[in-house]
Amino acid sequence: MKLTAPSFWQKPAPTTLSNLLLPVSWITGHMARQRQKQPSLKLPVPVLCCGNITVGGAGKTPLALYLLQQLIKRGRTPHAITRGYGGRSRRTGLIRPERDKAIDVGDETMLLARIAPTWRGPDRQASAMQAIAAGADCLLLDDGLQDPSLHKDMNILVIDGPAGLGNQRLLPAGPLRETLADALPRLHAVTLFGKDPHHIINQIPPDMPLLRGTLSAGPAIRKLQGHQIIAFAGIGRPQKFFSTLQDAGLTLLRTLTFPDHHIYSRRELKQLAQLAHAPDTVLVTTEKDYVKLPPLFQNFVTSLDIEPRWNNPALASELLDRFLAA
Repeated sequence: MKLTAPSFWQKPAPTTLSNLLLPVSWITGHMARQRQKQPSLKLPVPVLCCGNITVGGAGKTPLALYLLQQLIKRGRTPHAITRGYGGRSRRTGLIRPERDKAIDVGDETMLLARIAPTWRGPDRQASAMQAIAAGADCLLLDDGLQDPSLHKDMNILVIDGPAGLGNQRLLPAGPLRETLADALPRLHAVTLFGKDPHHIINQIPPDMPLLRGTLSAGPAIRKLQGHQIIAFAGIGRPQKFFSTLQDAGLTLLRTLTFPDHHIYSRRELKQLAQLAHAPDTVLVTTEKDYVKLPPLFQNFVTSLDIEPRWNNPALASELLDRFLAA
C-alpha cells in the first residue's frame, strides 16, 4: 500500500506532530551530510542529474524527458539511469519498452525508455558502466541528487513553486530529503516550475543559474475542448494536473486522486469506466498513469503529456552547452 504525504508537511507553521518528529529529522540531516562524504566515481562521459530535495512530484521527470530530447537533437547518444521506483519487479538492466510493462519496471522508467535507452537498478554505478559499454556518450540521472556514488558534471535541482519546500523540515518532520543549504554547494542550476508564492527564489544565490517555466499540457489537449472531463491521476501532486486542465479552459465534472505511482486494480478500472458512460464525457489522465493501464482500457482514456515551457529558453540551451562541454 502506498501512502500519501501527510498534510502537516505543507503547513507554514510547525504543528505539534512535526515538533514531535523533529529529533528524528536531525538524524536524517546528519545521515544525509555523512553520505555526501563518500567517494564518487568519475566517468569518461558527462553525467547530468535532474533531482529534487523534497518527497513527491516536483517536475523532474518532465525535465529529464525534455533534456533527453534536446540532447538527441544535438546528435548525442544519451542513456537514462533510474532506480525504477514504483515498479513491482526487481529486474535490473536495460528496459525494453516493447516487452516490459510499466507496472513492473515503473511508470517514470517507461516514459524515459520511450525517448532513450534506459537502465534500471539500485546500483547507479553498475547501470552507468553498462550504459557506456552499450554506446552512451552522455548520461542523464532521473533523481539521484542525494546519491554520491557517481560524479555529476551538472546537478539541476527541480522545485515545484506552488508547493515550495513545505514546512522546510527534514523527513519525517517535513518533506525534505536534505536542506536547501546543504544541497546548494553541489548544484549547477535550479529549475523552478510555476509561481513562487513561498519566495523560494530568495533562498537561491543570485549567481546560481535559475531556469523558470511552467509545466503545460501538450497539443493533445486541444482535442478535449468542448467535452466534459473526468480526470484522474496518481502522481506526486494530482491537483497540479487538474489545475493544468482547468487553466486550459476544460470543464472538469469530477477529479479522482490516487497515491503517487499507483497501480490500478480491476475494481478501480471498472469504476472509472462506469463514470465515463455519460454522453460527451472523456476520461483523462497523465502519461505516467496511462502507461500503467491495461492496453484494452487505454482505448477509453486520453493521456496528456506534460512538457516544460520556459520563460528564459536561452538559458536552457546554455546549460546544455555547459554540460556537453564537460
